[in-house]
Amino acid sequence: MDAKEISLNEKEVKPVVDLLNDYLANYHIHYQKLRGCHWNIKGQNFFTLHVKFEELYTNAQLTIDEIAERVLTLGKPPHSRFADYIKESKIKEIDTIGMKDLDMVDAILDDMTNLIELERELLEATDKAGDDGSNDMVNRFMQFKEKNTWMLRSFAGKK
Repeated sequence: MDAKEISLNEKEVKPVVDLLNDYLANYHIHYQKLRGCHWNIKGQNFFTLHVKFEELYTNAQLTIDEIAERVLTLGKPPHSRFADYIKESKIKEIDTIGMKDLDMVDAILDDMTNLIELERELLEATDKAGDDGSNDMVNRFMQFKEKNTWMLRSFAGKK
């Protein structure tokens, strides 16, 4: 498949595909961090955060699949090796074992900030390329994270 099959210009879409692969890498690290938080949460916020982290990693798993499938829709292969994800991701791995509950929330909030920055960059690139399909997808993902950022910040007593 080629981007021209869906009425897009291959050259104009290349920056979008590159950013989507970066986004995919960051999302994989974020996803694994959410899993680690879910598995290793302890303390008085266990019941609340255990459920919330599961909700977030379930959503992240679906998002990862949509991102990869969008790259394929644009005619390119999505990155699929953890070595590439670790190398390309701005989001870094952490060890969640023994981490305090609110430190986990802070780590997830940091990830969301990074992902929202990437999403805003992607929105500009997709707009420039006339790629409304990718733009709509990324905008939906960003809205989910914006709402959850507000909720997690409120939970943690932050402004």
